[in-house]
Amino acid sequence: MTEKRIAWVTDSTAYITEELAAHPDVYVLPLSITFNKETFEDGVDLTVDQLYKRIRENKEVPKTSQPSAGKFAELYDSFKEKYDAAVSIHISSELSGTYSSAVQGQEISGFPVEVIDSLTMSYGITTLMHKGMEMQEQGKSVEEISTQLRSSAPKSESYILLGSLEQFYKGGRMSGTSYLLGNLLQIKPIIRITNEGKFDLFQKVRSEKKAIKRMIELLEQALEKRKLNEVQVMHGNVLEKAEDLKSRIKENFPDLRVVTGEISSTIAAHAGEGTLALIWNNDDVKSE
Repeated sequence: MTEKRIAWVTDSTAYITEELAAHPDVYVLPLSITFNKETFEDGVDLTVDQLYKRIRENKEVPKTSQPSAGKFAELYDSFKEKYDAAVSIHISSELSGTYSSAVQGQEISGFPVEVIDSLTMSYGITTLMHKGMEMQEQGKSVEEISTQLRSSAPKSESYILLGSLEQFYKGGRMSGTSYLLGNLLQIKPIIRITNEGKFDLFQKVRSEKKAIKRMIELLEQALEKRKLNEVQVMHGNVLEKAEDLKSRIKENFPDLRVVTGEISSTIAAHAGEGTLALIWNNDDVKSE
């Protein structure tokens, strides 16, 4: 039996590791970022450094938009000569219209694509990509892979310490009341992505120091119930803080692999410079 060739598709909200970037079967469709009348493609003609610079200088919160269904259809059409099927994994459908565009693109193209709602973003998507590709190497079918990924998606855990309440609020991700209280009381809210893929104001903490301590406590609670091999620390242009959080995690949990990386421009446009996030996947339950 000949192994089926699978194309792997994601969007620019995912964290693209060196392995994924170098893989010949991985394709990334960028979301768009608009300042006034100028539109850029995330990671193509606008870097995160350029994004932060424009926001700092112009005090302007950009708008983001998903790739069109037509772009997805065009990409899927290009697979017809080279691949047997595709697995397309995207940012939560509750946070972006990208998943919907991918589904519509598949319907237009007719190419066999399993479109997966990751119910998360950033490294949560990356984890699903790596998991799916490992299953492919084990000889699993596209159907088996997509079933497992849909089962794993709700088990992603993400806690986010926002860099900018103002950007999050202006981007429509926070109520006016929560924004006003946060500013007046200097509260550092911890945002969680729920199992349904929505943003949730998980906890209000009075300082960044206490918020980071709380995030580590949440990781500890997960480790009491789960067999975690790896966690990810993502950041918005604050590498030093990310490395400090990594060191604190390693001190408490020396056997845990900790990966650090930077959030994409699309995520940074909403969360802001200075953002810190802690991400892991709760797939494996500890045996009794």
